[in-house]
Amino acid sequence: MTTTSGTGTRTARAAVTAAAALLLTCTPSPPAAHADDPPGVSEDTTAPVKIDPKDPDLRMVQGATLAPAKVLNIKSIVETDDGAERRQDTNSNVTFALQAEVLFAKDSAELSPDALSRITTIATEIKKQHATNLRVFGFTDNLGSDAHGLVLSKERANAVQRELADGLGASVTFQIRGYGEQYPIADNATEDGRKKNRRVEVSFPRTGQ
Repeated sequence: MTTTSGTGTRTARAAVTAAAALLLTCTPSPPAAHADDPPGVSEDTTAPVKIDPKDPDLRMVQGATLAPAKVLNIKSIVETDDGAERRQDTNSNVTFALQAEVLFAKDSAELSPDALSRITTIATEIKKQHATNLRVFGFTDNLGSDAHGLVLSKERANAVQRELADGLGASVTFQIRGYGEQYPIADNATEDGRKKNRRVEVSFPRTGQ
């Protein structure tokens, strides 16, 4: 039978207390920007409620301090079975991603007839959220030259923006960018991944409705 002396117990408790104090004292650094987050798309992690670090109900270890409060960003992604459409909801933004194949012919920036109904669905959600500031970003895979990808992605973003503008009216403002092969969401080493990266994204601040 193994026994623990009083000295050993006190030493173990002291170690646990010191570890807990260290965890409470350390302030985590902000998370690094993800490779799939284009400029202009950011999340507000400011805590909505102010926390009093001296509140006795916190029951903190003596000598410990409270790190700044922040809200963890909850991300929900819904994708169709074939991956052609993808909706991402976070605390602050709604993002729709449509694969280029469902919007355009190969190496084209002219919208297909099927694209119009898909864009109309996005416009309906924009109206529901009462969004007035939209971001329309175009992306390609890593095949072909960088220059061609930048031009094609911008032309495709412009095409989607024009269709949205026709249905939403003059009260909506747009940021339009073509990023080419930057900010992939899948592995460009496979055709399935490249297919997902060839896309146009429409994003806007969510209202919680």
